Amino acid sequence: MHDRISAALAENGGILKLDAALVARDWLPPGRRLGLTEEQYNVGERGFICERWLGSTTHADNKKGPADEGVSYIRTEAGDRINLEEAIAAAPELIMGAEYASTHDGLGRLAKIYDFGARIPFHIHPPTAEAAKVGRNSKDEAYYFPPGVDMGAHPETFFGVHPYIVRDQDREILLPYLEEWKDDAILKHAFAYQQVAEEGFFIDSGILHAPGTALTIELQEDSDTLAMFQALNAGEIISKDLLYKDISDTDREELGERAALRWVDWEANGDPEFYSRRHIAPVPFKTEPGVDESWIFCGTQKFSGKRLRLAPGARVTDIEKGVFNILVWRGEGTVGGVPVRGEVLGEDELLVVHEAAVREHEIVNTGTEELFLIKFFGPDINDDAPDAGIRAA
Repeated sequence: MHDRISAALAENGGILKLDAALVARDWLPPGRRLGLTEEQYNVGERGFICERWLGSTTHADNKKGPADEGVSYIRTEAGDRINLEEAIAAAPELIMGAEYASTHDGLGRLAKIYDFGARIPFHIHPPTAEAAKVGRNSKDEAYYFPPGVDMGAHPETFFGVHPYIVRDQDREILLPYLEEWKDDAILKHAFAYQQVAEEGFFIDSGILHAPGTALTIELQEDSDTLAMFQALNAGEIISKDLLYKDISDTDREELGERAALRWVDWEANGDPEFYSRRHIAPVPFKTEPGVDESWIFCGTQKFSGKRLRLAPGARVTDIEKGVFNILVWRGEGTVGGVPVRGEVLGEDELLVVHEAAVREHEIVNTGTEELFLIKFFGPDINDDAPDAGIRAA
């Protein structure tokens, strides 16, 4: 494996091409905005392709599906395909750099595009202590809603609970909905915000949320874990198994539905300043003729991300602090001499290993429209990433 990785790195100076990792879900309809054919979306008893994971070493936690679902593959010029999770396990220093690999167990983040035809049901991700009970990670996450895409039927996200619930210490107000498991009335206790193109949110583990139908680019901790709080969604009753999906057997036996309530960070959910603290808009930091680069994922040292837009013919000399992966959203060009094209599976995704990232490499728009790409970074790479929250104009 080490020799295969070394050979792959030698082909393009440490810039690796990645195949698309498509993920199915069986509890929501697809939005059909991932550029697939109708036949490709429908995967039978597994459901529909609703997500694409990017530069991923994370396994999709589905009951049915291939063992490597969710994991990305490196594709070499010679046609060899190398499992990215296995590559990092075999040669972490070649991909992550020796110093970073000595203190980090893998890339530590998951980037994805999710594409649902209905709102995702109200759910929550476990904080660190609760996730550890079942051998999983917490799942802080951030969203970016790309421009120029249909927003779907319900482009608004429900978050948290009303502040009076926390003020009055009514911490079992949600319990009857979990016990009865019959409808979506639990949403009346939350508040909803419009999903706006080019904006997003940063959400900690422990916060209830029901994301709307906007096509969403997400960056999160390395995890696929949740507890579902909403029974009825898109006209169907969801299996109550999803409420208990990542709750320990002991907690389920001792506490029943109350076990999920232990995941709720009540103060954060009922924060009267929720929007102002957690809303994200692009923060420009490089503005030159034909070049616009901005932070779009921020608010944490667990992950970060940037959006780069180049006008036709523009070029920029790039240098980063560590390993990162790229999604080319639209346009065509080169990254360190490697040709890329947006909206073409197999040509729109790269992993730039540490050594290639920290040396100068040029990104060039060779096409006739804007080159628009997004960079994704794992923990502790960009200590200069800004805080989340509304900023003065």
